[in-house]
Amino acid sequence: MSKLDFLWYIPNQAVAGHRGDSGSADHNSLETLTEQARAVEDNGWSGALIGTGWGRPDCFTLGTALAAQTTHFNPLIAIRPGYWQPAQFASAAATLDNLSGGRVRINIVSGKDDFEAYGDSEGDQAHRYGRTREFMQLVRRLWSETDVTHQGEHYSLKNSTAEPRIPARGTRKHPPLYFGGASPAAEAVAATEADVQLFWGEPRDGIRDRIARLRSLQKELGRSLPPLEFGLRITTLIRDTSAEAWRDAEAKVEKMAQIEGAGWHDHRRVVAEGQQRLFDLQAQGEVLDENLYTTPGKFGAGGAATTWLVGSASEVAASLRAYADLGISKFILSDTPYLQEIRKQGRELLPLLQPQTADA
Repeated sequence: MSKLDFLWYIPNQAVAGHRGDSGSADHNSLETLTEQARAVEDNGWSGALIGTGWGRPDCFTLGTALAAQTTHFNPLIAIRPGYWQPAQFASAAATLDNLSGGRVRINIVSGKDDFEAYGDSEGDQAHRYGRTREFMQLVRRLWSETDVTHQGEHYSLKNSTAEPRIPARGTRKHPPLYFGGASPAAEAVAATEADVQLFWGEPRDGIRDRIARLRSLQKELGRSLPPLEFGLRITTLIRDTSAEAWRDAEAKVEKMAQIEGAGWHDHRRVVAEGQQRLFDLQAQGEVLDENLYTTPGKFGAGGAATTWLVGSASEVAASLRAYADLGISKFILSDTPYLQEIRKQGRELLPLLQPQTADA
């Protein structure tokens, strides 16, 4: 396997109890979220994804606060074109990257949101992904060039220089741009503009096919960047034994069914193509590959909570290694209770992958 990189997930929600986590009045306090971020860096993780969406606390502000409270925690900050303009974002991200010593990672999100609530307009899929492509191209130019002038379909700039400048750190020229999406329009953007394409928890045959297609698209579309890397965002439920893991997984799903998935779903308004692919897996069976559990999707789970890898630490590690053998090098894992699982999976799961794990 190539060198692997493991991140966690830190919830960024207006309400407590996200995806079955224990709810508390201070769930979004700086103290609570800092405790999670410090646990991430103390337990072998490189950093954590911070979710985004209108109706949540601002993701970039939280990423900045957590970077300031830690020493080597890498915030993977999810942002949306439309919520941000390219020059404003390029400067904000460059500032945080400099202040944090090069720890910033960015997840570009193009899926539908409550656009009008923050003064944006929705447009169709071609509009959204066309804007995303132009946004990513402009941000890279602003990080690497000065006096940028651009007149495009979605953005225009004149003599724009984003400060501060981002120094090269080895082969890292700027914060890496992660990106997700399963539609043809999304894959065309990933193949030409992203640094890392993120997948949700599909069976390995589906991931294998998508990696092959994206690698082919890179050549067809004339990618000028270094080769696209691939990542997996998934829930991992581990226990001491396989039997215990499956018992707890089924108990969680039963509780979800009783409350109709309340607090588990981040995609209630619109089901994107990638999310629909996960829901469709239920027709193939409750358990796919060795231990990919599809049943949570029946009861409202969304995104990374739709399918789970379930088993002992060694069984889940074997599944992650099998994904790595396909070309996945970035992993974003999670389970609840978040703080407990940061520590538990850091102690029990990551050491089984440690020889291939990237330095935190």
